[in-house]
Amino acid sequence: MDASFIRDLYIPIQPTVKHTGLITYQELLPHLQLQPFIYCYWQLKTTEKLAQPFNYKVVADGCIDIFFELNQPSENFVMGFCKKYTEFELPNEFNYIGIRFLPTMFPQLFGVNASSISNKAEYLKLVLPQVASFIQSNFNADVEIKSIIQQLDAFLLEQLSTADFDNDTRLYDAISLIMKNYGVIDVEKIDTGVSQRQLRRLFDFYIGDSMKTFSKVVRFQNILRAKPSTQSLRKNKLFFDSGFFDQSHFIKDFKHFYGVTPNKAFGR
Repeated sequence: MDASFIRDLYIPIQPTVKHTGLITYQELLPHLQLQPFIYCYWQLKTTEKLAQPFNYKVVADGCIDIFFELNQPSENFVMGFCKKYTEFELPNEFNYIGIRFLPTMFPQLFGVNASSISNKAEYLKLVLPQVASFIQSNFNADVEIKSIIQQLDAFLLEQLSTADFDNDTRLYDAISLIMKNYGVIDVEKIDTGVSQRQLRRLFDFYIGDSMKTFSKVVRFQNILRAKPSTQSLRKNKLFFDSGFFDQSHFIKDFKHFYGVTPNKAFGR
């Protein structure tokens, strides 16, 4: 099994930014050949100066992102797999561009051990100096988003053409099982023809954390995708369907990944 199934089975959602008129967030598709590897490009920007700094919350989504400030492209970073939500205090004016890589794809494209950047935002120059240099040299506040996407496409297609992919069926069979079961699976019972110890090593390198943590993030993301209302949370007992034994554990886990309770996240 190769990794092309991931995009079909998994939609990493970042729901915490709403269009307010003062702040906009959009996701844009990469070149067709890049879509099995990159979920989207994204842009988070202010349309006018805010009265105060902006607290930006990123929920756990199982992905690795490269991002940079278009007004100051030397400020470029890579954000690794995170096992809980992350908050950034942004200034009152900003224009961030990002690349969201589907699970396993950043290590496949660049040969970087995902666990080395987990749970943090690292300066890109310390991880991929050539990519950091490309961003700093080619982008600034005057470059239109269409041109940014074209240049990123060209750069990443070149990277793809030289990448040495390891389509280890043992790893991708395990990921497929987790995704097809919406994260509700006993990972200790996953058998893809390799020892649990070796599977842990594969997940550490290509995902950035354990199978158990990854499956929890997949489960959380599928809850987001379902977009339950506060009423349905009470009536349909979503926590049972999602593999939780009781509501308190469901709320605790959800808050760990999102930063707020389900009622606050989905309140209508």
